[in-house]
Amino acid sequence: MGAKKKGTSSRSEDSEELGHVPLQAVLLADSFTNKFDPITLERPKVLFPLVNVPMICYTLAWLKSTGVKEVFVLCCFHSKQVISYLENHPEVSQPSSFTVTTIESRSCASAGDALRLIYERDVIHGDFVLISGDTVTDMSLTQVLQDHKERRKKDKNAVMTIVVKPSQIMTHQSRLLGNGELFMAIDPSTKQLLCYEDKADHAKESIFCLDKTMLAGKSAISLHYDREDCYIDICSPEVLSLLADNFDYQDLRRDLLGGLLEDDVLGYKIFTHEIDSSSYAAKVDNFRSYDTISKDIIQRGTYPSSTPAVQVKEIGRGTKIGDNTEIISSVIGRGCSIGSNVSIEGCYIWDNATIEDGCKLKHVVVCDGVVIKSGAVLEPGVVLSFQVVLGEQCTVPSYLKVSLLQQPTEQDSDDEELEYVADNSNAEISPPIDCDVNKPNELGTNGAGCVWSVCDEDWRNSIAPIPAEKLAEAIRAAEEEDQEYFAQDGSSLAELELESSDSEDNCNEDYSDFENEVEATFLTAVHENKTLDHVVLEVNALRLSFNKQTADCAGAIFYSVMKLTLEAPHESASELVRAAAMVISEWKHLLKYYLSDIDEEIEVIMKFEEMCSESTKEFASVFDKILDQLYDQEVIQEEAILRWVEEKTNADESDKVFVRQAENFVRWLREAEEEE
Repeated sequence: MGAKKKGTSSRSEDSEELGHVPLQAVLLADSFTNKFDPITLERPKVLFPLVNVPMICYTLAWLKSTGVKEVFVLCCFHSKQVISYLENHPEVSQPSSFTVTTIESRSCASAGDALRLIYERDVIHGDFVLISGDTVTDMSLTQVLQDHKERRKKDKNAVMTIVVKPSQIMTHQSRLLGNGELFMAIDPSTKQLLCYEDKADHAKESIFCLDKTMLAGKSAISLHYDREDCYIDICSPEVLSLLADNFDYQDLRRDLLGGLLEDDVLGYKIFTHEIDSSSYAAKVDNFRSYDTISKDIIQRGTYPSSTPAVQVKEIGRGTKIGDNTEIISSVIGRGCSIGSNVSIEGCYIWDNATIEDGCKLKHVVVCDGVVIKSGAVLEPGVVLSFQVVLGEQCTVPSYLKVSLLQQPTEQDSDDEELEYVADNSNAEISPPIDCDVNKPNELGTNGAGCVWSVCDEDWRNSIAPIPAEKLAEAIRAAEEEDQEYFAQDGSSLAELELESSDSEDNCNEDYSDFENEVEATFLTAVHENKTLDHVVLEVNALRLSFNKQTADCAGAIFYSVMKLTLEAPHESASELVRAAAMVISEWKHLLKYYLSDIDEEIEVIMKFEEMCSESTKEFASVFDKILDQLYDQEVIQEEAILRWVEEKTNADESDKVFVRQAENFVRWLREAEEEE
């Protein structure tokens, strides 16, 4: 093993030779978690259909498009299924300059074990891309590879670059649910990662401690609570050597990153590369992210038309659908049979499923070969694993999971995924002897399957919308945590003052991100007919996540409402005003919720001025008419309008454009006030 280590090191030291080495990648075909049980007891997650395309196809297509020439796929649990699929995949089976080699090891229990196997095989000859087969992205590798190589030329200890992104849609919910909540400290001048902490590793602690030596010799440190890890890494061969020397390194973030950041002997360094909103990168980590990423793909937010390697269809080939059946925001697999008068909303139906007449399904996952007999009702969050049968008129309550396999009574740990059945893609699944697969009370007459116990926290990672009461509880818990956090004497990170020349730009960018998140949340509420109370909970969650004030919410909501107005058909100024009046009327109670005083109403008027001048100039010619509508529908009070005019008295003429436009309306207000 020592000889291999020496050879690997010598290859990595020659930067000129490194530039001629074809780009390689290591793809982990196992997540080493049990978040998708019971489905992953029978099929590996990388072969789950993501909008009717196996997840691993997205990853392979991306690697090929970025110039990777050689991919090593680590196959662990259900390895035979992965290998069999890849052997018949056109990108892999046909000769080309893009080669995919599978490495099988059913003994690996972690990502660390898998990469140690790669080290032993001595197949990596330079910098390589490290990614898992459940990652979907369209980012370019050009810049991150160039930056990594340039750093390596100057500093041989720069062994790893991780890709991060600003928090995207639904991140506020993820934080409130305790998922993916990261704290990072980054040197803004060099992008070196100084601290990486996952809140999940700190139980209920809400304060992270920074080693004071981290501040030595640095003019600034960026502290981030608003970045997401994309789990896409550029690694040098030394990373493999480090894993080989440390057999206790299992998890690539908790152990590997933690070990590199804490080690002061070898001096290895990790850097970050941040992608912007024009690039997409997300990891299918649980059922909720499976739902989110599927929707992104459907909306073409993930794979633009310039990437033809992955073709997606929301309804698979050979599927038959009966009369008067309604399918909303769902994905249906191949060869399915769906009867008449069926209602399917927000669901993922995999291949060869049978859904008979009169069934109702809402926000559920139905795997291959499932049979749902007539009149059955599946409530949100239900998961039916392979070949389960539901009897007639059966009602399956929320979050229930049903499988032909019995729920394991003991699991080694939360970080291990159990291989429950024979690793044979053609094997028939037989229920255990002690599993009663015919329970009329739970699965209906002639039903077949084992009902798994429901956990109190299953709602967190379900594809079902978060229940309003659960979201409210999470918000209250976050508020209490914030109060405790800021009550600490001198320990709050907010009191750490570091100079930053671009702090104002960061603030503006932060508000822009907040505004975009609110708009996305609002549009989701509109399209999914969510209640006002639910929208308020969602926006409040964003307010906490971005540390914003009520006035910020008011401005962002108004921006979203007016953007929605532009979606309505209009060919003239008068039609635009009528459309605005209708939208304002529908959502005025939401606006009023965040307009508790006159100052906040003035902020909304000023926000409207800004919109008319910059982002939505279509409203510029009808500013006064829409201001009249806001007043008439009691969103904005007379006092707010008059004070807005007074505050513009000494402003530049260029800032009085809309005051002048509204002169007649303001004059009418004053005359009406005098008459009273």
